[in-house]
Formats: sequence, structure tokens, C-alpha cells
Amino acid sequence: MSDHKEKIIFALDMEHFSEAQQWVKLLKNQVGLFKVGKQLFTHAGPKVIDMILQKGQKVFLDLKFHDIPNTAAKAGEEATKHNVTMFNLHALGGFEMMKRTVEASKAVAKTLNIPKPLILAVTILTSMDEETIKEVGIQGPIDERVGRLASLAMKAGADGVVASPQEINIIRKRCGDKFLIITPGIRMPSSKSDDQKRTLSPREAIATGADYLVIGRPIKEAKDPLEAVQEIVEDIARHKV
Repeated sequence: MSDHKEKIIFALDMEHFSEAQQWVKLLKNQVGLFKVGKQLFTHAGPKVIDMILQKGQKVFLDLKFHDIPNTAAKAGEEATKHNVTMFNLHALGGFEMMKRTVEASKAVAKTLNIPKPLILAVTILTSMDEETIKEVGIQGPIDERVGRLASLAMKAGADGVVASPQEINIIRKRCGDKFLIITPGIRMPSSKSDDQKRTLSPREAIATGADYLVIGRPIKEAKDPLEAVQEIVEDIARHKV
């Protein structure tokens, strides 16, 4: 496996701790990080993070904190204490919420003498399109809204954003090359899009400027998951840096 595997974040979007264990065992050293989201964390709690770390793997804690600044900052402190590699919050929570969370995470990391996690802001969910953002009162084209939220997140001290691959260009223009972009909504040309509305292939997303790709169902639902990972790695490799 080449270094291209490090760009893959496998989404542990599943119900049971034992199932997560099986997937971590299977994909250990085959992907860059394992994403722990709301369903699995609500079911298993911090022990799922510990399980992944004990196997020498990295964790993206995907709980999308969105609350008043103090509450979000306290949640960020706890995420930092778990020694995860990255965690996220909603950019729609506003500048003060993001800034306070970044500051709280830095302080805890310094006190514990551990690396500060990468803090990512979620812009507009990839399950949403122009029609659905209008339904919740967000006006204007999606790419403009995403660009504005990304700029706000960078100003607040976030390390990057979680955004659709289709908004990578506008984020790069506004935030530069060092600002991380993590993109869900990745599908191979032969895959179904499921409930994702704004998708690209792995090669297209990396070529456009994504740093990490969050991929779940195209691997989990494949007849041979390891072969599916290899296909993704090979697709990424087709992009010549």
C-alpha cells in the first residue's frame, strides 16, 4: 500500500461495537484514519476510541459540536483529552463558538503535553442541495455559503473544514493551500450515490485539492472491502501531484 492510503478516512457508521472492532481489525494499516460518528459513539462511548488507539490507529471524532460557545468549548476539551487526531464542529455555530473551542483544545493539549487535534468546521452537509438549504432559510448558492463559512472558520483558528468535493475550489481560493479540506460524498464511478447529493470520485476530489476523503459505504458494502480500498488507492494514484 502506498502513502495514498493515508488520505482515506474510513467511516465507522455502524450500530455495534463488535462490528466496529471487526472493521478496524480488517482495515488496520489499510486506511489513514477511522471516523467515529454519532451512532457508534452514542452506542459505545469513549471505549471505541480507546479500541482504535490501542491498535495503533488514528481517530477522527465526528460529533459535529454545535452549541453555545461554553458548551462546545467544554466538549472540545473532552475530545482533546481522548487524544483523537481530529474532531469537528459546525461552522454555523458561529465565530465565537469556533474560536472558544480552538482555544480550549489548545490549552488542554498544552497542559497534558499531547498534540492538539486538528479542528475542522462542517460547512454545508453533503446531503443538502440548493433546494434543501432554501428550506432551512439559507439564502444564496451553496458554493458561496460554503466559502463564507470556511473563511469564518479559518479566522476563528480552525485547521480546516469538512465540505463537499464540489466546493473545494472556492475554499482553496478563499483559504489557501494550507487549510485542510476533508471531503465526504466520495463515490467511485460504479458506485451509487446513496443520500449524498454532491459527489466526486477519489481521483477527482484529490485532483481538485482535497486533503482527506471520508469513505464508508463504497468500502463497507463491497463484496471484497480490501479490494475496494485498493481500487480507491489506485484511483487516487492516477492523480499526478
